[in-house]
This record gives sequence, C-alpha cells and structure tokens, in this order.
Amino acid sequence: MRKYLSLIALIIPVLGYTQDDLLSEIDTIKADTRVESAFKSLKIVNLESTKLAAKGDFYFVVAHRFDYMKNGFDDFFGLDNANTQLKFIYGLADWLTIHVSRSGFQETYDLAAKYRLQNQKEGGFPFTIAGFNSVAVNTEMKEENYPGMKFTNRLSYVTQVLVSRKFNERLSLELAPSYFHENTVRDIINDNGTVAVSDPQDNSQFAIGMGGRYKVTKRWSINMDYAAHLNRSSASNYTNPLSIGVDLETGGHVFQMHFTNSRAMHETGFLGQTNGRWDDGEICFGFNLLRVF
Repeated sequence: MRKYLSLIALIIPVLGYTQDDLLSEIDTIKADTRVESAFKSLKIVNLESTKLAAKGDFYFVVAHRFDYMKNGFDDFFGLDNANTQLKFIYGLADWLTIHVSRSGFQETYDLAAKYRLQNQKEGGFPFTIAGFNSVAVNTEMKEENYPGMKFTNRLSYVTQVLVSRKFNERLSLELAPSYFHENTVRDIINDNGTVAVSDPQDNSQFAIGMGGRYKVTKRWSINMDYAAHLNRSSASNYTNPLSIGVDLETGGHVFQMHFTNSRAMHETGFLGQTNGRWDDGEICFGFNLLRVF
C-alpha cells in the first residue's frame, strides 16, 4: 500500500506540470491579438469605415439629408426637403460585406462590397485595411436631355482603400485614398436651361478621404470626415464634403446625427458632386439610423 501511495505522489506533480504546460500552449496558440473595431458604425459620416458586418448579420439603414439650413423658416431650416436613402447590408462572411441601396439624390441605385484585407493587431500590424468597391446607376438622367444615351452612360464606379488605426479606447482615425469614374459628367447649365460651360471635368477622378471618431462617453462619440478632390476642374462649381456629427449606441442599433455640406449619400455623389459651402451657410442636417437583425 505504501508503494502505491509513493507512486501516486510521484505522478500527481508530473500531471499537474504537464497540464499547466499544455494549457499555457493552448492559450498561446488561440490568443487573438486582433484589435477591436476602430469604429462602431459601418460609416464614419459619409465615408465608409473599416468596420464590416459580422457573418449572417443583416442591417437595414434609413438615412436622411435635409436641405440647406440657410433659408430659415421658409422651408423650416431645410426639413421640408428631405433626400432619403434606404440601404440593405448583409455580412456574407466575417471578411466580406455587401450592400444595395436607393437614394433620392439623382434617383440613384448602388451596389457595393467591402472586404477586410488586414486587421490591426496588438503588438503587431498597426492598421486595419479594407477595400471598398461600388457601382451606381443614375436613373434621373432622361433620354430627351441626352439624345443617344445608353445604359452605360448612367453608371459610375468607386474604388477605395480604407486604412484605420485605433490609437486607444477613445480615438480612431482613418485615411481613404479613392478613385472614382463617372461615365457621364454634366455640363454647367444656366437658369434658362442652356449650357453655360461644357464640363471639362475628367471622367476619372481622385480624392483622399480622412475621418475620425472620438469617444466621449460609453455610448456617445464625436465623428468627423472630409474628402479632398485631387483633380477637380477649375470650372467646376462643386466643392469638398465636410461632415461633423455624433454617434449614439443604443443596443441593437446606432443612431448617427450630423451636419454636412453634402446632400448626396452614395460615393460618387458626395465625392464629386457636393455643392454646399460651409462659409455660405449651405449646411444641412442629416441622420443615419442603423438596425441590425
């Protein structure tokens, strides 16, 4: 009996050591060093963020941009004239999100995909990188105004690389080099409907977007984004979009409220066709309401 007790006394420390060593090895193998998403919403304001929908998640987004506030009570600070976008978003995989939407601005339909290329990691790669591609169809263009128009004349395309870094629990920043192509750029029209200037804008255009999020409380954050057009024609009457707002996280959805000089919500619209100017009071109130199922 004493012999068996001695054998057990020898085995137990070995088993304990082996178990501790094995658990340590498992923790090392399975440790996830990925940094939590830099943004809580799929968009900063106008710009896409590097956040993707989780696999199987389905989002419904209702977004509004009202008219410019400068008219005061005549149109109740722009609230009488709303531009609405309805969007459906689905996570095909944890690394791939797709969406389809319809906007009142130029009666536009667009289809897009966002995909993760690299995660920010603790003590490792310092950025999250995602790609974004979309195609939009302008259904507002009428054949009587564009004789000989083909379906392809309605199309525009966007390619973006989204690069973000979460610096700490409060601050996240993003850069978004962008290329977009409009198959049809519009002439500048006089009030009487005649062509004032044939638009010399290149169909292929470039911009650099930048944005950030600063978390002020557990549920509230301040968001801002801006996009600088890099090859805009000197004859263009468009300007760069600047947006400032807040996010409110409320369980199953995020509510975004903001002020912006762009009424368009699809990429080629706000990147290439923003005509509001902050210094002229051409600012509109808007909001995005996201619900995930």
